[in-house]
Amino acid sequence: MSDIKVASRYAKALLELAVEKKQLEEVYRDVNQLLSIAAENRELVLLLNSPIVNTDKKHNVLKALFEKSGNGITLSFFEIVTRKNRSNVLISTAREFKKLYNLHMGIQEAEVTTTLPLTDDLRKRFEEIVKEISGLSKVVLIEKIDKDLIGGFVLKVNDKLLDDSLSGKLRNLRLKFAQRYFVKTF
Repeated sequence: MSDIKVASRYAKALLELAVEKKQLEEVYRDVNQLLSIAAENRELVLLLNSPIVNTDKKHNVLKALFEKSGNGITLSFFEIVTRKNRSNVLISTAREFKKLYNLHMGIQEAEVTTTLPLTDDLRKRFEEIVKEISGLSKVVLIEKIDKDLIGGFVLKVNDKLLDDSLSGKLRNLRLKFAQRYFVKTF
């Protein structure tokens, strides 16, 4: 079975258990913490993916990271997954869990990239656009700043990309010129 299917099934099981035990927010917090640690610490990702490192060591590292602030459900889940030699799917399971959580709570996550920080007015406009696209009433905007855009914005909602940046327009123009349309004149 592919790792994506395994991660999706694990995430679904974790979400269902957390909802059943009424500890969804605590588990969500732990999953976000795992994702942020993994984003900042490449060594953790390498450790979890390594077939050389034994399961006890992987479990002890996760236990040390989450022992004080982690929820019992999350700690048990980490233990089961590492004991089954599936620690290589923990990060993808966390990503899938986050998607399922957003779906469960009716939250649409969108990423907006601009050259400058957003003002409150622009933020509200982007939220309205995302609400129109997704049909969901709750929106979480992830704001990124990229000076290479020159101007404009790039908005990502699920698999849709709205590129209204100057660099995107220049790239499209460059592609049109690269097609080299030749007109034969007589």
